[in-house]
This record gives sequence, structure tokens and C-alpha cells, in this order.
Amino acid sequence: MTVLAVDLGGTKVAAALVEPDGTVVEASRHRAPTGEQASTADLEAAITGVVRDALAAAEGPVTGVGLAAAGPVDEAAGTTSPINLEALHGFPLRDLVADAAGGLPVEFRRDGVAIVLGEHWLGAARGYDDALGMVVSTGVGGGLVVGGKALGGNAGHIGQIELSGYTGSVSLGRTTMLESVASGPHTVDWARTQGFTGATGEDLGAAYRSGDEVAVAAVRRCATAVGQGIGSAVALVPVSIVVLGGGFTRVADDFVPLVQAAVAAHPLPYVAAARVVPAGLGGDAPLVGAAALMYRRDLLP
Repeated sequence: MTVLAVDLGGTKVAAALVEPDGTVVEASRHRAPTGEQASTADLEAAITGVVRDALAAAEGPVTGVGLAAAGPVDEAAGTTSPINLEALHGFPLRDLVADAAGGLPVEFRRDGVAIVLGEHWLGAARGYDDALGMVVSTGVGGGLVVGGKALGGNAGHIGQIELSGYTGSVSLGRTTMLESVASGPHTVDWARTQGFTGATGEDLGAAYRSGDEVAVAAVRRCATAVGQGIGSAVALVPVSIVVLGGGFTRVADDFVPLVQAAVAAHPLPYVAAARVVPAGLGGDAPLVGAAALMYRRDLLP
């Protein structure tokens, strides 16, 4: 049994074949850029292209497609409205992927659901019945496993909770949401208002490692905001472990410990006790998570 995993995000769409043990078939990996400036036609071509290219590498039968996408999503309708991809708002993504995959069955969920499901299946949340999975990258997203089952739909949209005491760049017309403050691009934006001259998260990470005061302040501000967001989420839905992934979590070697320190300072003991750990699946987390939508459908609502 092999499944096709497809992950659609704000900067790229990726597809690959994934084996039942979570191994990504290297020869099948394909990706294409997305981005805010892409048209609907551009995005359709990118999505169908990676799906067909990945399937072309199959040496045996492919039983279905696990499709994860940035949200919000409408699972019943099979549509998505990614915050960072306005051209796809209300787009029938499930149908497009099913057609590109030759009519294979498609299990479609929000990317945060896929991420936490993958980490619960094979990653850092393995063995935990209650977990929050998070991505800090171009955007900030998340998903929840509660009582051993993933919460579906848009549950876990942690990037859109409001923060106290922070103001960031505009996201969805607001400047006080976790994503507004703590996403990679928004963190770089804030650093630039403080005199930082770099342009990317990689630039910020290099400056942080060299001890640049503004970079250090920016990374600590981001980590504290993420910790505050986690505290609010865990106060509402208690979990014992929080798994942090996404490219921006690698901006500093101590990013996860900084987030853990912020969570540990929460006044509610059960919130402060939550463990914050790095994602166990590394760069393959989005694809393995998407594959888990097919392999671990027993854990879906």
C-alpha cells in the first residue's frame, strides 16, 4: 500500500509518495512555488503538476491521496481559503487533486490537522493521547489530538488567536493575532522597524547567532508570543505535549526552550506543566502528516 501525500502552503505545494512506515519515496518528491502574487491559474497548474509528477514515479498501485492545505477549510465541500493565498479562497481543491490523480480517493483536511496527526503517528507526540501540534513558518498554524483522536475542521487555528501586549504586521486586517506577531515574515518585519537590515528569516537567524541585539530581541519576542499563544490554547484545551515545527523554529538553537520558558511561566499549573518539544519528523512533517490522513483515518473524526 502506497499513498500520495500533497501539502499546499503559502509559499509552496509539495507532493510525494509515502510508504506505510512513513518513508517518503525520494524519486517521487516534487514541489512548486505558490505565493501571494500567484494567480488562480498559476496555482492550479502548480498543484496539478506536482500531483502528476509524483504519481509518475509510482512503481506499484497507489491507493489514495492524503491532501493537507492551509486553511480555513470546508471539509464537506472540499474547499480551502488559505489566509496567504487569496487566489484560492473558496477553491474546490479536493476535486482538482482528485482529477489530477486520476480519480483516486482523496482524504482532505487542514494542514494543522495533518501535522499533529503525523507527529502523533510517528513523531514527537507518539504515545500521547492529548497533543497540540504547531507550525511557525510563513504563517502560524496548529492542530489538536484530544483523547487519542484528531480534531477535524478548523479546530486548532492557533495563529488567529489574539495576543495581549503585542502589535505586529497586518494579517487578516488585524495586528494583534499570534500570526501577526510571530510568523517568520512578521518577525522579520518587526526587526526591520528596529533597525535590522536583513530581509529573511535566514538573515535574522545568522544575526541572532552573531549576538546582534535587534535579532536577539526579535527572536525572543517571537518565542514569548508563541508561548503566550500556547498558554491560551492549553488553558482552553489541556494537552500534555506541544510539538513545534516549521522553518522559523530553526531560526535559533534555543527557540523551543525559549517557548517552553514562556509556557512554564503561565499561572495555571496544568498549563505550565505542558512540555514543548521540537517536531520529530523534521522537514518531512508536512508530507508524512498528509500521508497520515490516509494511513491513520482511524484517528480522524
